[in-house]
Amino acid sequence: MTREERLARTLVELADTLVDDFDVVDLMSLLVERSVELLDAAAAGLVLADSRGSLRLMASTSEAMELVELFQVQNDQGPCFDCYRSSEPVIARDLSDATDRWPRFAPFAIHSGFRAAHALPMRLRRQVIGALNLFRTEPGTLQEPDIHAGQALADLATIAILQARDVDDTHAVVDQLQHALQNRIVIEQAKGVLAERAGIATDVAFTRLRAYARARQLKLARVAEDVIAGKLPTEELIAR
Repeated sequence: MTREERLARTLVELADTLVDDFDVVDLMSLLVERSVELLDAAAAGLVLADSRGSLRLMASTSEAMELVELFQVQNDQGPCFDCYRSSEPVIARDLSDATDRWPRFAPFAIHSGFRAAHALPMRLRRQVIGALNLFRTEPGTLQEPDIHAGQALADLATIAILQARDVDDTHAVVDQLQHALQNRIVIEQAKGVLAERAGIATDVAFTRLRAYARARQLKLARVAEDVIAGKLPTEELIAR
């Protein structure tokens, strides 16, 4: 299957989520996973703005990426912040050359194994709700076709997140995003609970939660709440 065919399948896969009451967190996890599969990136993460305009981590493809994204949002510094504030793509071909621009973030990202970063805005017309971040382990930039493909994925995901909302209604947008952020918090708590109970890594715990929810057509947040409350047996959740 060619790259173009895989991209087309991914766009269809994302478009299939444009139904009532879809799982926003699962959509964002799918977006970062497919971004790494399709584009010249080693890891991907997604951040959304909360009701106060502060960025919050929503999805990542690895623990290393999650730590880098959390470092960005905790220090208010990095490509995702510049991208969100400018509503334009931000490209850092070599993070070792970006220490003046991001004196705290760049060294931390390099220490975490990443050498280049690209941030694409999550936007629909005038609304910018976050950023899709793509990281490479070697210096260099994404090729133009990859940047266009990445922006297309980000745009479609933004439409999905804001679906059934009047994007000119600021309060409706904030409510939608705040709900997604709250669900993410519950899922993060459940990841930690399951990881501790089962003696597995947190990223493996998330995979198990997601697989369980998908197999039963349940929302991730609902499964997460049941895990935290002790309503789901650990053995059932981690069974392959």
